[in-house]
Amino acid sequence: MEMHQLRYVVAVARTRNFSRAAEQCHVSQPSLSQQIQKLEDELGERLFDRRKREAKLTPAGEAFLHRAVRILEEAEAAKREASDARSLLRGTVTIGVLPTIAPYLLPQAMAAFLEKFPGVQIVVQEETTAHLIKLALAWEIDFAIASRPIHDTRLETRRLFSEELLVALPPGHSLARKRTLTADDLVGEALIVMREGHCLGDQVLAFCGRHDLHHHISFRGAQLETIQSLVRAGLGISLIPAMAAQSKQKQAPEYRSLHSLKPSREIVAVWPKQRPPNRAAREFLKALPMSVNTPSH
Repeated sequence: MEMHQLRYVVAVARTRNFSRAAEQCHVSQPSLSQQIQKLEDELGERLFDRRKREAKLTPAGEAFLHRAVRILEEAEAAKREASDARSLLRGTVTIGVLPTIAPYLLPQAMAAFLEKFPGVQIVVQEETTAHLIKLALAWEIDFAIASRPIHDTRLETRRLFSEELLVALPPGHSLARKRTLTADDLVGEALIVMREGHCLGDQVLAFCGRHDLHHHISFRGAQLETIQSLVRAGLGISLIPAMAAQSKQKQAPEYRSLHSLKPSREIVAVWPKQRPPNRAAREFLKALPMSVNTPSH
């Protein structure tokens, strides 16, 4: 069964004449008749009673016509939606993102994207790096925003920017009197980090290990806001991404750079090599900032 056969049946049913239907479909009358006959042979039913000047639908033809019209309408709708998606009049972009990135990076990018493409829906899934990789490889998201390292060779990565990890101190802490800190300044301080499974926590501990910064871990948290609240309460210090250190809250932690060592994380976009981002995803990537400002102290 072919789409053009459905169009021929609908045309004959509407004009009640094979010749006029052929004119409307821009084919010869014998060709149209042959295709409808071929369809009837496939169905094992006559669709039309053929008379000298008129073609009339049989009961089987009446039932078939209803479905044929719906199929053709759905096909046209699919074409329109594909065209709209191509021009970004409508569509969906699904983004996977780390919880330590999403609330700080996405709002401004989403606002800029939706101002340009208001008909496109944005779906955001916040997950750990391991889960984001699974979602990307299963083609359940268009791309992920994560931080290096990403070791899976099935994935393509594009660097977005690098951001400094700042030392977060309780308000009034003695170290806050210094504009920059050294590793020695942090000796003996209790450390608050993200819980296991969150790459930021792993990155902080790896950094401490590389530079022999041995600290007692006082707390682990699942949210940056929780960690910052614990720092504000004087329960320890932490290393916080610059994008999360823009708080305007009263009694916010004090943030300082770690002189010379400058811990950082590199933010990347990730997608399967076999499934490059579609146009909507590419346009959203363009809306993402290419850097993050370090707050002044």
